[in-house]
Amino acid sequence: MLKQRAQNVSRRSFLKAGAAAAGSVAIGSMLGAGIGKTVSAATGGAGAGAELGADAKTEAAAKTATDSAKNNPSTLSYTRSTCGPNCTGGCGLVACVQDNEIKTIIQAADYPEEEMNPRGCLKGLSMNNLIHGPERLYAPMFRTGAPGKDEFEEVGWDEALDKAGSRLREIMDTYGPDSVGCMVQVAATGHVHKGALSRLASINGWTMHGGYDMNGDLPMSAPITFGVQSEELESYCWPDARYLMVFGSNLAATRIPDAHFLTEARQAGAKMVVFDPNYSVTASKADEYFSIDSSADAAVALGMAKVIIDEDLYDRDFVITYSDLPLLINTATNKKLTATEVADIEAPADIPEYRESYVVATDADVADGSPAAVDPTTLELSGSVELEGSFEVRLKDGTTASAKTAFTLLREQLKNYTPQQVEDESDMPADDLVRIAREAATTRPLHIIYGASNYQWYHGDLKGRALSLLPVLTGNIGNAGGGFSTYAGQYRMRFNCGAWWKFDGKGPAWMPFEYLVHGPTKTMTAPMPTNGIKAWIVYCGNPFDQHNLNNRLCEMVEEGDLELVINLDFQKTTTSLYSDILLPGVSWYEKTELVSSPVHQYLQLMQPAIKPLGQCKPELWIFRELARRVCPGTEKNFYDHLEPEAAAEEVIKLLLETGGTEVEGITLEHLREGPVKLRHSNPGDKRIPFYDQIHHKVPFPPQSFPEKIETTAQFVKSGRIEFYKDEDTFIKLGEALPVHKPPFEESEYALDPTIRDRYTFAYLSRNSIHRVHSTHSNNRTLLELQNEKPKAFINPTIAAEKNIEAGDEVEVYNDRGSVTGFAVLDPGIRSNVVIFEEGWWSAYTGNSYNTLIYPHIKPTHEVYFVPQMWSPNTNWNECLCDVRKAVG
Repeated sequence: MLKQRAQNVSRRSFLKAGAAAAGSVAIGSMLGAGIGKTVSAATGGAGAGAELGADAKTEAAAKTATDSAKNNPSTLSYTRSTCGPNCTGGCGLVACVQDNEIKTIIQAADYPEEEMNPRGCLKGLSMNNLIHGPERLYAPMFRTGAPGKDEFEEVGWDEALDKAGSRLREIMDTYGPDSVGCMVQVAATGHVHKGALSRLASINGWTMHGGYDMNGDLPMSAPITFGVQSEELESYCWPDARYLMVFGSNLAATRIPDAHFLTEARQAGAKMVVFDPNYSVTASKADEYFSIDSSADAAVALGMAKVIIDEDLYDRDFVITYSDLPLLINTATNKKLTATEVADIEAPADIPEYRESYVVATDADVADGSPAAVDPTTLELSGSVELEGSFEVRLKDGTTASAKTAFTLLREQLKNYTPQQVEDESDMPADDLVRIAREAATTRPLHIIYGASNYQWYHGDLKGRALSLLPVLTGNIGNAGGGFSTYAGQYRMRFNCGAWWKFDGKGPAWMPFEYLVHGPTKTMTAPMPTNGIKAWIVYCGNPFDQHNLNNRLCEMVEEGDLELVINLDFQKTTTSLYSDILLPGVSWYEKTELVSSPVHQYLQLMQPAIKPLGQCKPELWIFRELARRVCPGTEKNFYDHLEPEAAAEEVIKLLLETGGTEVEGITLEHLREGPVKLRHSNPGDKRIPFYDQIHHKVPFPPQSFPEKIETTAQFVKSGRIEFYKDEDTFIKLGEALPVHKPPFEESEYALDPTIRDRYTFAYLSRNSIHRVHSTHSNNRTLLELQNEKPKAFINPTIAAEKNIEAGDEVEVYNDRGSVTGFAVLDPGIRSNVVIFEEGWWSAYTGNSYNTLIYPHIKPTHEVYFVPQMWSPNTNWNECLCDVRKAVG
């Protein structure tokens, strides 16, 4: 355990102290170069309108700069855009352009809240290395060689689109429209252009693969427990907490623009405790750090829950009002008792089909427990509800059922999580577990951060469900600074985008990506095309490197199972090498786009700082032209009478007009002036998750866009936070209540029992500070910082046993695949773990690091299917391996 003391100098005071000296110099320098307001000579003056200087002198200089830029194409111009990889940052950046080349990128620092400025990291600031780099695409291409070989010929747009359209039509006619699969990443970074692919798929009946679950970013505990896709505190709410518990999230490396809020939270008086198998940058900033065993978080959380309940530290009224723990469970069937089966009570009238009226006991002094029906359309309860107890309940069929409250069953189950038992299972010291549990229960607000790396395990849903107990038991949901947050990917839609992403109210077909490489399962509820996926349109992703069992994808192309792959990207990636047709798109400095993020409230624009390079085209234009060829006449649904930028602006207007209360009153003109806050229902400037549920007794869940409430409300039929799940699959697996299950038993060992002694290391592919997943793998600035060498991180004791020295080239392997890297001996890595940082292209590693990882599918992820809401989630970390010196 490591203890540290917070420093006294705040980031805010530091920035204020330097503002007078540094800020005026920076702005003065830019004005000297000929800018004031953001004006782009390269795009004819259509900039973001974000002011870099506000007084009269600055405005005069800006006008002079504008006139100069218009008269001299070589003059430097500055345009505000928004950085848009899959990092959730959504940082406003300014591109400095000369002769249609981005010379440098700087932070815009134009957010109204002082604490939000500046935003951006070295990855975003060196993006011009990719835009003008050697892998840049400049024209459409056909593959002329074998899959995986860099053998292509350039062709014109008409030839490329005609071939793409005819081949798609041929495959649709042969195998059915749903045999065309479409993949798009991080929807919230591209409401316009990514929405265009969804719209095209909706028109033609194509199949979409949800990027959220495909990337392992869907926190399945969220729909299971709260009925939502995810709900998290925005980063500038972190300082409102007074107790921060971070489980397996390395925020200082993966949320660089927001990491300072953790420091500010500590400076404001919060305590931060980090739990992680491996010592991370975030752990180094914590007040206390505990190295717990891999995937043992549920045991730790349940041990703490036991302390909180045993010592009566829980908020009884909160638990009764907002959770399902008072509901009665039939101990013979393990099902919740419903009002329709209990004698002498009736379910309330007009309950929606997606709700169920369950039963509580309202008076323990009466033998039958005075059962009462619970109205699932409100969180208001009448009478005195019993939280604990055993009851005999008469049923309408004349029989009697023995029942206990879910809370009673939880208390009984927690007998298996004594502090000593938890220490034996997790390495969390028993005394510290008790102390931390008491601190967390008595220090408000409590905020738990649950990292994606932590829930990308086979039992990640169980871990999240167990951890969710802590803020709910202590009443830390729905108030400023408190809650349970997951931060992974820019998928969550912040407003209703269905008017553009669907067509005539109908969306595309859907199939989770995992089934593409795994095949169907007996327990799946998701649809699957009768003839499988035969064509694949890949936009804004690199799955032939970046997804589990990616070698299976390569084989599907090589063997002809995937008859056509069309790739839209502005670079030639590994995925491009396995594609038949390359349709070159553009970067976020070459188009107009609308962006939102789950970690802050700002709606922002991407804006063109340069004209599209070569023959590259905005993706909206590409999808419009594909529509023209696949189904002539449907191009009219993509504003075919307008040029791409004008069409994109019309889409943005449509989204803002139809997006609901979250975007009410926001216009394109507002966004051109700079970032604009989304609306929320709670008082104050900061959005509070579940506010309406806690303060206005609105049933769970809040809406998860773009789905309708009835679609996701079926996940929590009681309208409450649910810890007891009585769907058959949960009961069969012994997971009706949150439990701890060790890793690998139901996954790797079940798949091949012989590996138990052969592969003894957990293979973790953590995020790198130098990449955003696959993006920036080829960024020459960041490659230089890594000595252009992929790294494998190993505990020194294990390295000594295997005669591995620092810097040795090593092979990390299992029966499925292998990857090579250079050894880093790190004493902060647990001895049963090998880490390989994800995101490397195969060109740098020989094979993809994902060849080792199998697409295990957990049956609880298949109980329902709602795209990107309840769906099989990739569990990257549920993988075993070994490591040795590389041969040769």
